[in-house]
Amino acid sequence: MLCLSLIFLSTLLLHGAPQVLTDPFEIVNLTAPDGSAMANFIPLGAAATNLWVKDKNGRFRDILLGYDNLTMYETDPNHPNFGPVVGRYANRIRNGTFTIPISKDASGPNKFQVPKNENNGTNSLHGGYFGYDRRTWSVAKRTSSVVTFTLVDPAGEQGFPGTVIAAVTYELKAKATWKISMEAVATEKTPIMLSGHHYWNLEAYEETSDLIGHFAQFDASRVIATDGHLIPTGDLLDTPGTPLDFRVAKSIGVSINTTEGKDYCGTDCVGFDNCWIYDGNDGRQPAFSVWSINSGIRIDVVTNQLALQVYTCNGIFNASQPIPRKASHGGPSLFYKKHSCLVVEQESWIDAINNPEFGVNQIYEPGRPYSWGSTYIFSVQEFS
Repeated sequence: MLCLSLIFLSTLLLHGAPQVLTDPFEIVNLTAPDGSAMANFIPLGAAATNLWVKDKNGRFRDILLGYDNLTMYETDPNHPNFGPVVGRYANRIRNGTFTIPISKDASGPNKFQVPKNENNGTNSLHGGYFGYDRRTWSVAKRTSSVVTFTLVDPAGEQGFPGTVIAAVTYELKAKATWKISMEAVATEKTPIMLSGHHYWNLEAYEETSDLIGHFAQFDASRVIATDGHLIPTGDLLDTPGTPLDFRVAKSIGVSINTTEGKDYCGTDCVGFDNCWIYDGNDGRQPAFSVWSINSGIRIDVVTNQLALQVYTCNGIFNASQPIPRKASHGGPSLFYKKHSCLVVEQESWIDAINNPEFGVNQIYEPGRPYSWGSTYIFSVQEFS
């Protein structure tokens, strides 16, 4: 049975769904009913710009990276994707091509070409030059603790077939819980893979500016193998016995230091930028956990997704165009540095539309809506 937001999207689709103009930088403030968390969002990219939760001393910290100058979300040449919804297809597409029905590396008929906006025109990333992160979403619903943004993505935009109408709902609930729901409907067969692209530092850059004190644990014994440009090859790698194994909790920063020479995040790169496949995620218990031993802030994520991409900010620092930290992170005279933050994208298997051997169907059409859901539960980590 379709939920109300999907019924709403389907109704919009049938009636042409005019795009409502919205100020891209209008700040939407949300507060949990019990005051345990606060967050800010903007319509540009339906992006989360700030999120405050309490540390071990009961003091609020803003643990999301971003900009104080909101216009930078639109104009920053580095384009790090701070906090938006990414789509129509998150992550990378080999050669910017795919076929419907899908075929290995788009070798079949009915081929589509989308922008090759990464690696000197080698592949597509996060939906092309004008992905969902660069669009102004409409505010469809708004209360003190909930906001729903909607977006009309016309057929042919960035080369994708079919019109897609998408919605994302952000809700702050009691006990510092952040629920995110993304849904979409399409007029014809088209690939859809959405995700939230949030950069985290659970210390808000107060104690340290590295990830040594950040620990993670998640059950994933396989990673999607990629080439030097992080494009999936169709193979899987086993994580046991490697730095990729986080089935037992360990320091992310220490693990980064063990990746040198392994090219996990691309040729000659140190760090992680990989897609882990969850082992038996049931969508009811936390599939991913991360915490800081310094601030005490912990996140447990319950999700309906099959996999997660973890990026350890390997390339966030550009010496010629450094990104100033927010004031809440000690900026603007200080900058976001390499390996000082973490992106965690709950999503499906990356580039499955070019790897039919994965057996993951990411082609959506009328009668088959898209649904993504993740709940972020914040707490204070107890240490013995």
